[in-house]
Amino acid sequence: MSAQAQALLDALDEQQREVATHFSTPVVVLAGAGTGKTRAMTHRIAYGIATDVFPANQVLALTFTAKAAGEMRSRLRSLGVPAVQARTFHSAALRQLRFFWDRFATGDFPRVIENKTGVIASVLQSLGIETNREMNRDVAAELEYAAASLLGVEDYAIKAQSRDLPGRLGVDEMVRIFEAYSEAKTRGRLLDFEDVLLVLVGVLAEYPDIAAQVREQYRHFVVDEFQDVSPLQFDLLSRWLGPRDNLCVVGDPAQTIYSFAGADSSLLLSMTKAMPTATTIQLVRNYRSSKSIVATANSLLRHTSRSALTLQTDNPAGRAPMMVEYPTDEVEAAGVVTAIAAEIQAGRRPRNIAVLFRTNGQSPAYEQALAKAGIPYVLRGGERFFARKEVKEAVLMLKAARATSAGRPLPEVVAEVLVSLGYSRTPPGAGASRQKWESLKALVDLAETHQAKSELPVPLDVFLADLADRAEHQFAPDIEGVTLASFHAAKGLEWDSVHLVGLSEGLLPISYAQTPQAIAEERRLFYVAITRAATQLSMSWSLARHDSKQKPRKPSRFLAELGQVEQATGHTRRTASTVTMNRCRTCGRVLVSQVDRALGRCANCPPDLDLELLDRLRRWRARVGLEQGLPPYLVLTDTSISAIAEVRPRDLASLARIPGIGATKLERYGAGLLSLLGD
Repeated sequence: MSAQAQALLDALDEQQREVATHFSTPVVVLAGAGTGKTRAMTHRIAYGIATDVFPANQVLALTFTAKAAGEMRSRLRSLGVPAVQARTFHSAALRQLRFFWDRFATGDFPRVIENKTGVIASVLQSLGIETNREMNRDVAAELEYAAASLLGVEDYAIKAQSRDLPGRLGVDEMVRIFEAYSEAKTRGRLLDFEDVLLVLVGVLAEYPDIAAQVREQYRHFVVDEFQDVSPLQFDLLSRWLGPRDNLCVVGDPAQTIYSFAGADSSLLLSMTKAMPTATTIQLVRNYRSSKSIVATANSLLRHTSRSALTLQTDNPAGRAPMMVEYPTDEVEAAGVVTAIAAEIQAGRRPRNIAVLFRTNGQSPAYEQALAKAGIPYVLRGGERFFARKEVKEAVLMLKAARATSAGRPLPEVVAEVLVSLGYSRTPPGAGASRQKWESLKALVDLAETHQAKSELPVPLDVFLADLADRAEHQFAPDIEGVTLASFHAAKGLEWDSVHLVGLSEGLLPISYAQTPQAIAEERRLFYVAITRAATQLSMSWSLARHDSKQKPRKPSRFLAELGQVEQATGHTRRTASTVTMNRCRTCGRVLVSQVDRALGRCANCPPDLDLELLDRLRRWRARVGLEQGLPPYLVLTDTSISAIAEVRPRDLASLARIPGIGATKLERYGAGLLSLLGD
């Protein structure tokens, strides 16, 4: 084995190494959250090339998001195999369709529409159906489901009988929309993303010479997030493969969150039946999250399915996840942003913090609260990075600077060029100027990352080529700001600190999730959100949207599943509480304030005082104050001695949780108080 090949294996754990070296049969990798599946896949590709199992130009790595594909390409470049194609299903299919278009069609290539809602709005109007943004979006999702599930009009009409259709549409109306939308695309010579896959599937089926050419080019396949594969994507993959079985698929059934869009996790679970010679490998060692977060995720996993993987980790225990209840949405947003400001003040970078929510409609409250606090943020799913005016101008100016950049450090060149667009070493205040600066700063940071990986000056042309590749695949660089994203949009990402917000019934699970299958998917979505966090996890909800006398909201039923968990550590098993929901011992309400949690009851509920103990504590306080020449309230306040008489702590740790008992008073009076309490 060459030194390069050995170095690739040395970077992997035992299970990852098995993924990287097993080529004799198809491979099915069941990979839990944070277990290094991307590392295993990229090292498998690099090791296969280093050991001459396959040439780089015959590999096609497939994933589901542009960011994931970009991350894979970046890692493959760092492993010395830049020639490997790593693309989304749609990107790979569109590239092939354009290449072969003249072989099977006449006329110019159709226009590909990235967003079908505009066409759908026209279709709805022509049919006399009321249209609005939500209706257009929901109809688009329903049409995407039909295409991804390979349903023709007649088959869809049958399936639609048991589906929750957009608005109050009936099956007949939805079928009419289905047919009218197809006609509109034909008239306008348009293709949507699903059409790209459908047309290519048809071409590969009807033109054996084209199929043979594609199979000659791509002989080895690696597919990420296989639990999210739709029947349409699986059909295309099967046609790319042909009679061969040079395939490695990676997925986790517990992270199936796109069933509504046609994803079918049974395709992953049944791969060993479809390919009887396939070898199954499990990745369960989590490298991302602390033990307390992993234990929290495992406790939720126990409610997903019997076959769910149990994560393991050697990471430190870390702080236990927090749960907080707020009176209103506005107070919740303000409280979360206050916590974020404290994290930033303590040294955490904004880009390492995320606020995640179930629906995009929850985002504006956090946008406003962050803006008010002067904290930069990035909204995932908002304007695309490379479509921003300042980014386009920056790329043009960098191209113009190529002639004068030779031999100079790349970060210095990029920063110097971008000064004229408003870049400076220190950021401006909030608002539009700050957002523009953050875009330019992201380009400078990316240049510094490129240079850090090379001992020689990185040519500006290399940097521009990377920007062009990123723009083509919409793989934006990281921007210095707190990330705001939906649970779905957060899939595949990670942050040091994650705040999960709005965790109340009706939002999680979402109100329209009524069937057991839909509730199970909502639970999996919550699992995905929890496992985005590395070291700090906060979960919150509010009792009402606004101040009102309406019946208060209830916290999500899933939160009750995060209590006691059984955690395996080596050969010993122990019970550990990963998340504490402190409730009032009288009324059962979740306790929010530190004082209430210390007392174990709400401020409005009556105390359970030991009056005899309270009298002894007052006499003790008076005696100590007299000995030290202090007024009694400077020894301990009335609030503190009342809390002691109510809680009756038995050790220093319990005493330290009493309001007003800091480290100094604990050292000065702790032993005396415990002696008195013991008596």
